This record gives sequence, C-alpha cells and structure tokens, in this order.
Amino acid sequence: MEWKAQPIIRRKSRQIKVGNVLVGGDAPISVQSMTSTDTMDVEATVAQIKALETAGADIVRVTVPTLAATDAFEQIVKAVEAPIVSDIHFDYRIAIECAKKGAAALRINPGNIGSHEKIEAVCQAAKDHGLPIRVGVNAGSLDKDLLEKYGAPCPDAMVDAALRAAETLDQHNFSDYAFSVKASELNLCVEAYEKLAGKTDAPLHLGITEAGGLTGGTVLSSIGISWLLKQGIGDTIRVSLAADPVEEIKVGWAILKSMHLRSRGVDIVACPTCGRRGIDVVNTVAALEKRLSDVKGTLKIAVMGCVVNGPGEALHSDIAVCGGQKGRSLIYEDGVLMGKIPNEEAIDIIEKRVRERLKNN
Repeated sequence: MEWKAQPIIRRKSRQIKVGNVLVGGDAPISVQSMTSTDTMDVEATVAQIKALETAGADIVRVTVPTLAATDAFEQIVKAVEAPIVSDIHFDYRIAIECAKKGAAALRINPGNIGSHEKIEAVCQAAKDHGLPIRVGVNAGSLDKDLLEKYGAPCPDAMVDAALRAAETLDQHNFSDYAFSVKASELNLCVEAYEKLAGKTDAPLHLGITEAGGLTGGTVLSSIGISWLLKQGIGDTIRVSLAADPVEEIKVGWAILKSMHLRSRGVDIVACPTCGRRGIDVVNTVAALEKRLSDVKGTLKIAVMGCVVNGPGEALHSDIAVCGGQKGRSLIYEDGVLMGKIPNEEAIDIIEKRVRERLKNN
C-alpha cells in the first residue's frame, strides 16, 4: 500500500475578499509579496508587479509613504491585474486616500497609526469602499504601554495588540479584517500566531518579518510558516526576503506545494548528485526551472543522476530522466521506461514533453 500524508485540517476562519481573491474560510491559501521599488516610480513599480503576477502572486502590497504618493498608487492600481494592498504607516489620511484610489485592502499597524479616532476614520473609509483591513502587528513597533506591561516584546504582548485593534474595529461594526503578528525571532513569531489563532476567527496572514537574505530568509520563513501551516493555521502567506520579490513568490509556492496545500507549475525532484552521476543534474535542473517558469499546469519531474534511486523516483513522476552510461540517460513517462536519450538533448526533450502533455490536458 502506498503511503500518503494525512491531510492538514485547517483552522476555521471567517472569509474576507481582497479584490477578486478570497482569504480565509475554505479559500486556497494565497501567496503575497511586496514591491521594493520607489512607489513614485510608476513604471518600475508596475513592471515589478507584473513580474510578480507572472511568478504566481495572488496579492501584491505596495507601500504608500506620503499623501503625494497616493496619485502614483492610483496609476499603479489601474495598470496591473493583481489586487493591490496599500501599506500605510503613521498618517491615517494616506489610508483614506488609498481607499478612494483603488486599493483592494488597507494594511495598517495599530502601533503607529495613532489614536482610536484615527483608526475609526480608516475603518469608515474601508467600509465606504468595501475594503478589508489587515492589522499588522510587529514585535518592533508595539504600543508603549504594552512594552511597559510586558517588559519586552513577547507573544502575549503581540496578541494583546492585535485584539486591542480588533476591539476598536468591532466597536464600529467592522469585521472584514485579518491579522498578522510578525517578528524576526522565529519562536516568538510562531508562538504569537499560535496564541492568536485560538482567540479569533479572523483570517491570519503568516510571515516571519525581516527574515534575512535569500538563503537565510528562505530557511527561517520555511520553518516558521510550515510549522504553522501544519497546525492548520494560516490563510495567506508572505515570505519576507532581502532579495528580488519574485523569489518570495517562488519560495511561497514551494512551501505550499511541499505541504500539498496548493499546486502550480512543475515540481522538480532532483538528487543532490555524487560521483556516480551520469548526467549534469545541477545545470539540468537550473535550465528546466528557468525554461518552465511560465508553466501553470501541474506536473512532477524527476532529474536523477544515476540508477541507484532514479528508477524508484521515476515511478512516482510524470516525467523522469535518470543518468546512465556513455553519455546517455534513461527517460521515463508515468513510471514507464521509454528508452534512452543523449544527455545533451535531455533538457530540450523534457521541456517539449512537458508542454505537449499540458497542452493536451
């Protein structure tokens, strides 16, 4: 009998709508990123958002640091397809303007927006334009009274900050909100989400903030986000990296695919290679990832260096190549050996077969 992983039972959360993307409830877990361009540079920001869309971004966040930037924000929203979340800090008036100018959602941090009256004004703008609000709690910007109460950022302080904001929104009959409780310290962040998940049915946006560069940030984010997803916690995710935002989308999808929560594009299984390899696994995988980055259909490809584990992986792959002898490799489809091919033609042959199969499907 073939072993199968037990399905993840997701936490029950109410549902909000970010543009045309449902978040929470039984909606698929969405993948987000944030632009790193100057928002005033409309052309560059639009180009980056379109690259994120191509990579598979469901939602994109754009910072709007000034009132003057709201005009650029309006132009950006009109030029792209993905729903755009306006990221607001300090000046509540910016949130109100973004609501008028096409934002699909507003992201605020209650620790730096200010008084209850200002939050109320933002809430009213969101209601007027049918927008949800993401309350973004960050360990680095908690209210002073919470820091005095707890002595330092901690999970309970972060949860209190979130629930305090929720109470304010609830007082104004506003329930279309989601939470994030992010920290750069892995265990602090995970525990905050775990505690908050038991105290609200609002959707949760997962992420480890300021996680680091491409390698370190990928590791830290993958551990933290997967840890929570395995418990059924999380309705949308962002992998925060000091790198090209497109990499955030790639890692986010890799996390969801590895946990069988969503599928998109080819899934490439490859051995780490050793002296037995009969094909250049590293460059073959790199070339296939680049060539097939536009593929949205789902297929599993195995690129294996030799016949030790290659045939076994081939049994569980749609298409597989296994390094052989004398510059030739074994090619499999649906676990069936189809013959041998020259190593130098492997990349072209696999790409062709992938595109043919997906076109026929």
